[in-house]
Amino acid sequence: MKERSMEKGTFKLQMVVCALVTASFTNIYITQPILPVLQKEFGVTTVQVSLTVSAVILGIVISNLFFGYLSDRAPLHPILLLGGTCVAAAGMVCAVTHDFRVLVGARFVQGLFLPALTTSLAAWLSKTLPGKRLSVVMGTYVAATVLGGLGGRLLGGWIHPPLHWRYAFFSASGLILVATFVALVVLPRPTPEQKSVGNNSQSFLTLVKRKDLFFLYCCGASGLLMFSPIFNFLPFRLAGPPFNFSTELITLIYLVYVLGIFLGPVAGRVSNRFGGGNTLVAGSLILGASLLLLLIPSVVGVMAGLLGVCAGFFTIHSTAVGLLNRKLVNSQGRANSLYVLFYYAGGWLGITGAGFGFEYGGWNGVIYSVAGFLVVPIFTGIVELRASKKNSS
Repeated sequence: MKERSMEKGTFKLQMVVCALVTASFTNIYITQPILPVLQKEFGVTTVQVSLTVSAVILGIVISNLFFGYLSDRAPLHPILLLGGTCVAAAGMVCAVTHDFRVLVGARFVQGLFLPALTTSLAAWLSKTLPGKRLSVVMGTYVAATVLGGLGGRLLGGWIHPPLHWRYAFFSASGLILVATFVALVVLPRPTPEQKSVGNNSQSFLTLVKRKDLFFLYCCGASGLLMFSPIFNFLPFRLAGPPFNFSTELITLIYLVYVLGIFLGPVAGRVSNRFGGGNTLVAGSLILGASLLLLLIPSVVGVMAGLLGVCAGFFTIHSTAVGLLNRKLVNSQGRANSLYVLFYYAGGWLGITGAGFGFEYGGWNGVIYSVAGFLVVPIFTGIVELRASKKNSS
């Protein structure tokens, strides 16, 4: 009876976590499939319109460590209320403004407050849940990040007609408010014992200085640096010759992103069986081969390349996170917030840098500008292999 009650409670918590994280991540990429529409409506350049995505990521990068720090010292519920209200309010501004600078500024504000919903929630889960339940709920958390990323793209370019993109912001704001309200009602307040539990034995600087962890942070950064520009500039590639796809069709192609929901657990099992180093190298090779396929001007090449890019990226990302947490005996919250910081910093740099690559070299310029960063996960994989051999000898 007690086990059944615990399972029911875990499922309920999973649903709340899934709703809140999905609604949060929906806001990040909501403009991605409609970038050509926004570019025409506001009369801006390709680099400028990409700021509607990269500004959100930059905001996350700037505020992530702060909310990770705050989560160790303040109750979760006020932080969630602040984050949900600010993200929704900024989304409303995006929906009604006709000034491109205001649009980018409001997107930046959304990025600043999204960690109040995501990083703070992850920290609360790690402090509140026992090991077995935490593993189950965090699996839902990771899957929800993928669902949210996909949901934002579908909301902006398919569920609502592309020319009616403002309604997508209204919908996303409504979702975040509902999810926040449900979380405030359902999530339990921590007990005094849970409040006293902390993982603060190592400072941020100490965690950055650890070489074994630093390489894994860089893996996350390089992974998103390569992954984000591909999907960010995909609409421009497919909207032009030889494809000439409609915005609705381009948006549907983002469904390959669903592959990430299944690849996380698979990559974990592969890493356990063959070792994290081998898995990082294998994921890097898959990603590299897929980038080459994306240079082929054919629908088959693009679809195969996108599937491979997802497979390679999520393998690298999941393996790096797994290795990071296996190396930690304390300070998991701070170490994971550092990983997120590096991760989104890489995404912001990738989108911004590849924007110049696209202007100077088109789609090929995007591919060439990110391909060189494959050296980071390959090098990290080799380091992990050597460390594993040294420990086993």
